[in-house]
Amino acid sequence: MHFMPILSTLRRHRTAAALIVLEIALTCAIVCNAVFLIRDRLSRMDRPSGVAENELLRVQLTGIGERADAQAITEQDLAALRTIPGVKSAISINMIPFGGSSWNSSISTKPDDRDAPVNAGMYMATGDIVETLGLKLVAGRNFNSDEYVPFDDVQSETKGIAAVIVTSATAEKLYPGQSPLGKPVYVMGSTPPVIVGVVDHIVRPNDANGIDQRPYSMILPVTVPFNMGGNYLLRVAPDRKQEILAQVDAKLDGVDPRRIILERQTFAQVRAKYFEQDQAMARLLLGVSIALLVITALGVVGLASFWVQQRTRQIGVRRALGATKRDIRRYFQLENFILATMGIIVGMALAYGVNMWLMDTYGVDRLSAMYLPIGAGLLWALGQIAVLGPAVRASSIPPAVATRSV
Repeated sequence: MHFMPILSTLRRHRTAAALIVLEIALTCAIVCNAVFLIRDRLSRMDRPSGVAENELLRVQLTGIGERADAQAITEQDLAALRTIPGVKSAISINMIPFGGSSWNSSISTKPDDRDAPVNAGMYMATGDIVETLGLKLVAGRNFNSDEYVPFDDVQSETKGIAAVIVTSATAEKLYPGQSPLGKPVYVMGSTPPVIVGVVDHIVRPNDANGIDQRPYSMILPVTVPFNMGGNYLLRVAPDRKQEILAQVDAKLDGVDPRRIILERQTFAQVRAKYFEQDQAMARLLLGVSIALLVITALGVVGLASFWVQQRTRQIGVRRALGATKRDIRRYFQLENFILATMGIIVGMALAYGVNMWLMDTYGVDRLSAMYLPIGAGLLWALGQIAVLGPAVRASSIPPAVATRSV
């Protein structure tokens, strides 16, 4: 089968061929970017948290009016929650991984550094964060009990923070290639705390400070009352989560009924809520991609069927001259392959153009070249499958019937 006769035929049907090429090009451009964005969303949704997700429960609450005794109430709440069978530990925390709202601070190894190299999420809690979240301590130690200071004292500068725990990424950013233990970090006030421990990873509540700042977090030994953070986190036996959640209200009301409990969630629910927009976007893009592929396939089927009808005499003559059914099928499949190739070449250029627009407008990453052969292969395969039916019908035309039909 030679290309030149096929190209000669396509030149005589420029409009129809151009429409199919354009359709394939647009599909290629959109599908390549859609698959890239879907993969990006799925990768974002699979981001590790660094915490013991299967063992965590979140209780979100708020107080009614001003409470001078909020810290004392918090201590009583936590003591009551720890009495629930299956609860291993409980803390009051200012923010939670994937919680949305975030406390952040620029930190540096130098005082008053206007070009601080790191913007880090600040986790603070009444209780043991490392134990409750199930963080992996890779160097140093946890906080000592005498290192905890109340948030109000830190805010009024009555007391300073003496110690800090950072993530591995934060430690490497501040002190590359060095042990960070015992070294200072300027975060609050003029007297820097020293790094006493390093945990492997703890995800930040959101990406508001940019994806390049995702790995950077720290833990401060600062106690927070329930009306400041609004979050209690419980580490529990995985098989008793629902049973424990059912007892939370009664335990907290027994301490002080003048609170409003907003949420009672497993960590899986916290993660799902945080990524619900990403999931919806992935589904939308998948639906658009499938719709475009179906429309393109129907276009190929329609054009091929039309050409079979238009070329009945030509097919009959070729069959009479000895062309086999396989030869006829191969003709239409090769013709479709040529059209698909032309569309894919144009589509790859369009794909990069669409990606550049998305980068400028929405700040997405650059399209990886690996998605182009994926898109090309998908469209080649789709074209061959779509043209197969019309090609089989064309090859089934008897020579005598085809000749008499003209």
